Amino acid sequence: MKIAVCISHVPDTAAKINIGRDGKSIDPTGVSFVVNPYDEFAIEEALKTKEKFGGETLAISLGGDASKETLRKALAMGIDNAVLLKDESYRDSLSVAKALAEEIKNQNAELVFFGKQSVDYDNSITGQLTAELLGYNCISVVVAFTLDGNKVIAEREIEGGKEVVETALPAIITAQKGLNDPRYASLKGIMAAKKKVIEEKIIAAPVNHTELLGMKKPALKQAGKIIGSDASAVPELVRLLREEAKVI
Repeated sequence: MKIAVCISHVPDTAAKINIGRDGKSIDPTGVSFVVNPYDEFAIEEALKTKEKFGGETLAISLGGDASKETLRKALAMGIDNAVLLKDESYRDSLSVAKALAEEIKNQNAELVFFGKQSVDYDNSITGQLTAELLGYNCISVVVAFTLDGNKVIAEREIEGGKEVVETALPAIITAQKGLNDPRYASLKGIMAAKKKVIEEKIIAAPVNHTELLGMKKPALKQAGKIIGSDASAVPELVRLLREEAKVI
């Protein structure tokens, strides 16, 4: 069985983000990039599945040369092989999904793991779109995963609780925090990753269905206001909520 995991190279969530001169991209100056945090759960689940059932693991990433750093991390954690779909163009989620679906089909991967979303655009739809394009079954926001032959049983988060879903391979699983505890790359794994070849594939230019018009930072928070410290402040608080904040 071939197990694929699709990973993204994203800005560190602790980085201070500024908008670039074009108004449509971030300024990378001083920004460190990491493996998308949710993708680490996907990598770990792919490794656990291989350790239990055998097979071959493959990491796939779409981006420029910088994405090799993320693929090296996956290899150091224990992934067998890696493919970089090389393209630095802006792509919407559907365009990304089309590129990933084509590669997954070429690789004949039966089980594919994604993080539930990337922490840069936060669209949370790429895994589902990829499954639709491939005709694969899909279970999203998974916090527990079991494979029994061709049968997949997964527990996923829903509003106010959890549900258990059963489906069959081929399938795409999008991983949520809590699915597992991602392992650290060992020194042996890091050294082995340096010797592994990342296959690079130049892919066709994107055909986007949405247009990025611009980016802007959220408005600065207004200064707080203390109107009292006992019950006598309640009428004034109610007035401000009604007349200024307009929330009641």
